[in-house]
Amino acid sequence: MDLFPTISAQSKVVGKPLYAVTVTVAARVNTPVLLLLHWHGFHRATPLRLPGIPIPTRAVPGSAIQINEQWQAFESIDQALLDAAWQLGAWDLERLQRRSCNEIGASAHEALACRQAFGDYADDRSGQAHLVEEAPDRKGVMPLGAAKGYLRWTFRPVKGGLWREAASDDGTLEADGGRQLPCSAR
Repeated sequence: MDLFPTISAQSKVVGKPLYAVTVTVAARVNTPVLLLLHWHGFHRATPLRLPGIPIPTRAVPGSAIQINEQWQAFESIDQALLDAAWQLGAWDLERLQRRSCNEIGASAHEALACRQAFGDYADDRSGQAHLVEEAPDRKGVMPLGAAKGYLRWTFRPVKGGLWREAASDDGTLEADGGRQLPCSAR
């Protein structure tokens, strides 16, 4: 599984800096992989222009992309994320494994974290679209994650992202903020 080309292609289409990349899977092999790209930026809500009247801008919605490539072990996703994070110049890749939030004793916070890991922000009453989806099974996989548990990975890219200044003293980065494979952590 190679996530770098998908992330790079989406970055070119959106044209805004990336704030973070999140990948979530239900705790079962061969389930769809949900790639969420969180953008930093604003756009005009409408192309309408009225002289003397300011039109408010809105946050750029995140991108939800479903990866249907088969995988047999969570370690294969670990490796795909490690490679993508390395190539995008990230310095920290977080991996969280969460239990089912549908079991007795699970808190409301755990249920909310599960929903958000799968891109469900139903409590957002702003009326704005928060995701542009290419993930037809996203809403169907979330209940499986709630029942069986889920894994979530997150990193903040330097290349194509807004973390350039924070990584200014990282001698492993190339001029564009990325790195060439192989990842030195292997």
